[in-house]
Amino acid sequence: MIPDQTAPPTRQPMRKVMAASLSGAALEWYDFNLYGISAALVFNKIFFPDVDPAIGTLAALATFGAGFVLRPIGALLFGHLGDRVGRKKSLVATMLIIGVATCLIGLLPDYRQAGLWAPGLLVTLRLVQGVGLGGESAGAALLTVEHAPRARRGFWGSIPQVGGPLGYLIAVGVTSLFALLPDDQFLSWGWRVPFLLSVVLTGAGVLVRRTIEETPDFARVRQSGTREKMPLVAAVKKYPRTLALAFGARIGEAASSQIYQPFAIAYVTTTMGYGKSAALLGVVFYNVLCLLAIPFAGALSDRIGRRPLYLAGAAFVILSAFPYFWFLDSHSTPLAWTAMTLAALGGAAGMSSVQATYFTELFGPRVRYSALGIASQASALVAGFVPAIATSLVVAAGGSWPLSVLLAVVGLVSLASAILLKETRDRDVAEAEEQVPASEARFSTPPPHAQEDGTRA
Repeated sequence: MIPDQTAPPTRQPMRKVMAASLSGAALEWYDFNLYGISAALVFNKIFFPDVDPAIGTLAALATFGAGFVLRPIGALLFGHLGDRVGRKKSLVATMLIIGVATCLIGLLPDYRQAGLWAPGLLVTLRLVQGVGLGGESAGAALLTVEHAPRARRGFWGSIPQVGGPLGYLIAVGVTSLFALLPDDQFLSWGWRVPFLLSVVLTGAGVLVRRTIEETPDFARVRQSGTREKMPLVAAVKKYPRTLALAFGARIGEAASSQIYQPFAIAYVTTTMGYGKSAALLGVVFYNVLCLLAIPFAGALSDRIGRRPLYLAGAAFVILSAFPYFWFLDSHSTPLAWTAMTLAALGGAAGMSSVQATYFTELFGPRVRYSALGIASQASALVAGFVPAIATSLVVAAGGSWPLSVLLAVVGLVSLASAILLKETRDRDVAEAEEQVPASEARFSTPPPHAQEDGTRA
């Protein structure tokens, strides 16, 4: 029997959607964050062993930032495929790319074995990771939000964001287990095992994602024959102001998260002299609070709206910027843990929790993957080099005060951008045709006449 191509798309059980989205997001972030942990603790010793420890740490964190360079390219590529071919196929591809690159990092020779080829190959694989993650984040968000009922979009849209802290905790747990080995064994082979395990984890994630159906919103656009030929171009024409504001809104969350996690580990161990286990435990506390706070904040946004929570998160980043480093500089482990834990209330609970839903609701379904990807990943490109920039500021200033200023500035950018964005809680994201917001009308060109295939652009 031939399936009815005109039948309206059906919604799958949200638990099934959540399993596909969260499992994939957690595994993707395991791969990506594993690199960040290793860059802070290991790579300076095995890929940059013949330089001053502070310079080695700077070089290792710069390779971490290299992974963000191609994230906008990944967002462009997979955003286009996601809006043209479908969300599901793009998400399977991004997972395979990140998983294979991560496994290959575990097989790399070190500097003493291969010289400059070792850090060169490391950067290359990091760039490949960035391509995959650039397309992953937007797709994971759309998978849940486009399936979710309107009244609970905030809650379900927060679930993929839980993948970040969950993946980080898995990465920390696995790395900490092998870090119990004697230093010579850990630096020789122990650090490699968590990277090699990515093959198993990625394979499982791909199997889960292949079981999910396409989202109703994309299925409806595909059935109507109204897919854009160049989704990104259409998004820029229809939503120039919203794209710019979404970019600015994400800067505070993206940049602060790089300070709170990979940079904080390197700073408290290399500059402040805390033990490696103390640094890792502080970031574990941060991610545990993220796990608890993100779904709660997502559900709260279904009651009070996305914008108030986003504004509160940006304000928290600004107000906590100086106290955060005062606590880290106190040489008190409990105070450092307090700062590292409570930092989750800003970028993670306030902004990241509603970001997937908020940004999805800002754009129409025909260009949504492309628009969401480029708005979020362009800001990630800037944020990716924050750990290296922060390390340079510490070396140059001999103190942490420039880091507090940096945090306050990125928080202020997010606050100002969110103030200019509209509330979207009650917006219909399931409509088949994009409705250009009134605020964008003066930037947009009138829609062209019907194309040869009978659709409208």
